[in-house]
Amino acid sequence: MTEEARRIVIEHAVEGTRLRESYFNGNADKVVDGARRMAVTLAKGHKLLFCGNGGSAADAQHLAAEFVNRFQMERPPLPAIALTTDTSIITAIGNDYSFDQIFEKQVQALGNEGDMLVGISTSGNSPNVVRAMRAARERGLATMGLTGRGGGEMAGLCDILFDVDHGRTALVQEVHITIGHLLCGLTDHFLFENVLALQPWLKDATNA
Repeated sequence: MTEEARRIVIEHAVEGTRLRESYFNGNADKVVDGARRMAVTLAKGHKLLFCGNGGSAADAQHLAAEFVNRFQMERPPLPAIALTTDTSIITAIGNDYSFDQIFEKQVQALGNEGDMLVGISTSGNSPNVVRAMRAARERGLATMGLTGRGGGEMAGLCDILFDVDHGRTALVQEVHITIGHLLCGLTDHFLFENVLALQPWLKDATNA
């Protein structure tokens, strides 16, 4: 029994390592670009909104906290909101309207042109995240998605899509949080260590 359990641990670690190496070898430039877009959004005085369900809700809260508090370096707090945390808002919308609208209505209330919405869904088809993405597009927000299995409905709604095309949800989520940590660290790098790299994008409003 102990050997079987140990085998499960090793196989999970090996498969996860293989997936991370493959994903980031193929998508390193996209991660850098995503962080640069986040940095430009924040440098122009806008904010980041995050949403997701279940484990992805936990990731949304985790990443918002890294921006508001700090990630690794000492720096000023950065404006980020997880749309998953206010139970009164969520239950009011769910009770009066639909669970599918819990993020959409918050985007309509809190999102402004120039902000960015980050939607997290391992299937890419979570109705409440998809609706939030559509609302963000309508209000002029940039959209970033962290998905799996090809991106689902979210694929066509994201300005930047990080799709981890793998069949195991747990491993997709592990890569998602790694992407999130890299976005946090690189955003800090662009804002506080290499701000000159942002200058061309700060001058061009279309890249906000």
